[in-house]
Amino acid sequence: MDLEQFAALRTPEGSAALDAAARVAGGDPLTAAAALRSAGVPAGLAAAALTQAELRRRAAGKFGPTAAGMFFTRAGLEQATRGVVARRRAERLRAAGVATLADLGCGLGADALAAARAGIRVYGVEADPLTAAMAAANAEAAGLADLFTVECGDATAFDVTRVDGVFCDPARRKAGTGRRIFDPNAYSPPWDFVTGLAERVPHTVVKVAPGLDHALIPAGAEAEWVSVDGDLVEAALWCGALAEVPRRATLLREKDGPGTGVAQLTGGGDAEAPVGRPRRFLYDPDAAVVRAHLVAELAGDLDAALADPSIAYLYGDEARPTPFGRCLEITDVLPFSLKRLRALLRERRVGRVEILKRGSALEPEKLRRDLKLAGDQAASLVLTRVAGAPTVLICRPLPA
Repeated sequence: MDLEQFAALRTPEGSAALDAAARVAGGDPLTAAAALRSAGVPAGLAAAALTQAELRRRAAGKFGPTAAGMFFTRAGLEQATRGVVARRRAERLRAAGVATLADLGCGLGADALAAARAGIRVYGVEADPLTAAMAAANAEAAGLADLFTVECGDATAFDVTRVDGVFCDPARRKAGTGRRIFDPNAYSPPWDFVTGLAERVPHTVVKVAPGLDHALIPAGAEAEWVSVDGDLVEAALWCGALAEVPRRATLLREKDGPGTGVAQLTGGGDAEAPVGRPRRFLYDPDAAVVRAHLVAELAGDLDAALADPSIAYLYGDEARPTPFGRCLEITDVLPFSLKRLRALLRERRVGRVEILKRGSALEPEKLRRDLKLAGDQAASLVLTRVAGAPTVLICRPLPA
């Protein structure tokens, strides 16, 4: 899509095409396109409307019902912050006293809209003209155009003295190809500019990839990893007056409804968990806990230990309730042997397995085929290492 096609969607004819596209989206694309053309919608407008209808359908998982009135690009939707994460960030900024915020690299406006809904005046800056136009349209559709305005331009040129807070989500994909950028110095804006914001603005938040190297975390910043319903979705650096702890793992839940739960684990990120033998119960920590280097803190809460210092599975004598990891009961600990494992599962009539792994080079689906399962029982297999040795744990999950 280009600016001309987007402008066409903003006309009364375009709105009618979007409504028609929403009624036929989700099925066969050729049938949907034929239906719009038969209704008199020009081919180019029909294609643009159907693209938006499909993107809006996909966006419902991130934005809920508000997605139905928003505009998206494919890349923009993929990179947009989930609604529950953006809302929590906005609430934390507002609670810290941020009243005016610059969103540098605002994309389609997911974070800016959440901040505006929290009562913060947001100035968005976006380098891509189409994305900037869509962000402005999204603000208008949400009834927030008085609190969120967008300018198309260079984020590094924005006068940050105009605001008391900055949010920056540097582009981590190459323009035109969509390929991921792993070198922070190749981000847009570049990493040195992004980290320098904390020295210029008292309240600075930077959204970063969950795989961020801890060595890149600025001194004094709080690094937070966030998961939603068990999926690790992002990391953020809270700088200046916003930094509260060195490391934080935040677990959000939406399966039971928007904003239904939050759990947080904090710590220094440099402690080491005790190492011992496998015990009766295995804990599989949430990815946010692992990436935040807070496994030792969780081990302390659970009175648990690692069985290998390089693998983030914890073992305890008791099954203690925790939101920070899944608990399984171990029935067998075996040195890995395909022949022995296959025989044991056959003896126990196990025909269904889930396969978890950390520290193992085995491919779960290949192993599943090689096991030649048959039976009416189920089990969980954990492929890992114990004291450096390849090991398989046969387990049964416990209720959450």
